[in-house]
Amino acid sequence: MKNKPFYLLAFLFLVLTSCKKYDAAAYETVDSTAVASDEIPEENISELNTESYAGLEENPFESPQKSPLSTFSIDVDNASYTNIRRFINEGQPVPKDAVRIEEMMNFFKYKYPQPEGQNPFSINTEVSESPWNKNSLLLKIGLQGKNVPMTNLPASNLVFLIDVSGSMDEANKLPLLKESMKILVKELRPQDKVSIVVYAGSAGVVLSPTSGDNKDEIMDAFDELSAGGSTAGGEGIELAYKLAQENFIKEGNNRVVIATDGDFNVGASTDDDMEKLIEEKRKSGVFLTVLGFGMGNYKDSKMEILADKGNGNYAYIDNIQEANRFLGKEFKGSMFAIAKDVKIQIEFNPKHVQAYRLIGYENRRLKDEDFKNDAVDAGELGSGHTVTALYEIIPTGVESDYVPSDLKYTKVKTDESNYSDELATIKFRYKKPDGDKSIEIVNTIPNRKVSLDNSSSDFKFTTAVAWFGLKLRDSKFISNSSTSDIRKLAKSGLANDDEGYRAEFVRLVDAIN
Repeated sequence: MKNKPFYLLAFLFLVLTSCKKYDAAAYETVDSTAVASDEIPEENISELNTESYAGLEENPFESPQKSPLSTFSIDVDNASYTNIRRFINEGQPVPKDAVRIEEMMNFFKYKYPQPEGQNPFSINTEVSESPWNKNSLLLKIGLQGKNVPMTNLPASNLVFLIDVSGSMDEANKLPLLKESMKILVKELRPQDKVSIVVYAGSAGVVLSPTSGDNKDEIMDAFDELSAGGSTAGGEGIELAYKLAQENFIKEGNNRVVIATDGDFNVGASTDDDMEKLIEEKRKSGVFLTVLGFGMGNYKDSKMEILADKGNGNYAYIDNIQEANRFLGKEFKGSMFAIAKDVKIQIEFNPKHVQAYRLIGYENRRLKDEDFKNDAVDAGELGSGHTVTALYEIIPTGVESDYVPSDLKYTKVKTDESNYSDELATIKFRYKKPDGDKSIEIVNTIPNRKVSLDNSSSDFKFTTAVAWFGLKLRDSKFISNSSTSDIRKLAKSGLANDDEGYRAEFVRLVDAIN
């Protein structure tokens, strides 16, 4: 056959393009504008891997003499953990920039006490040894949001913003999305009202504000949704917020719930466009929940921007069990904020701390002067939510390769008579959900540690989760990355695991060589 080489090449091309298994290189972080999905036929989008993740650079060790304050916003999002779980369960390599360690830690619930008095959260600290760096310590900071009964929560004005573009026409996207929304609808009360906005090539209202006791009508509206067309995400956001503002409930829970794969490709669609748009909408007093679905063309970078800049939270729904957890069991925490713009600022005592490093929260760090600036946005805390943060500490007098270079002119100024027993001072600021002025709380952390063996099960487990995240990120700040050691520590923290999420984490660790 004269054209045999041509036919052989054509056959190989067909085989390769029909393969759905993605290689590691395909998951490298890409700029969200690098592949213009509006230039690709909708029917072929699912064949391409154009997932995008914002680049992250690990927080460095800092000297309390040169940088006495560390300031950051809380983050209750947990999308990174479920996304990582999806990669591991599919046997795929995990992109480094998909790993946000704070979101891994905050997927899990911890046994912190309920707050007392008027403050909406309790503050809990614990100091123990680092399992990955000899002679280092870890400081765990845990917040527990007040658990408010449903009967005491305000009426809700919820606007569901649903992506019905062609890229959502896959089993783990729109069909899973519709079943997930039905779980949330079951939690609604008669005083709550729901609207549904959809967007594809353009945006439109498919359900006007409807009482929460008309569940069948709401669910029927979801059942009738079908996918097709391009993705005008910006237009959909504009319309959803407009509807939320028209039906605004004073002192109520006003929230847009956007469900999408984030693949916006019509109109304002870049990450910068999304950030400017959602920052403007945040001023309306309407909160935001972002639900991510799907794979292959998933735009994590856009989803995270929307949640971070829009008074919101962000979850990745990889299966119906996760939908049931986030939208059913944790409905109150996911949908009702009890405090907003929650900021943390910590000052380490240089008498005891040679260097410190915040683990995770890279894109949640704030300027020190932003702590008292009420115009600066920060994270929201929901009813019953827990938030956990870890600092690694290199004690004074300990030799370490990670300690910043000695400073020639800066001297430690510490009044030993007053502060010798303090490891750090920690401050919190928050606003009430409908407030504009922040409230400050100040605590001191004593210079007392316990051995890792004697630390709480929560400390052991959240440390194991952070350790696993550091391993996945190939962190340059850990000397021990043994999978068996991570697994052993996680197993020692399996208490308080009625629903099996911690045991599932151990299985994920086992799946990584």
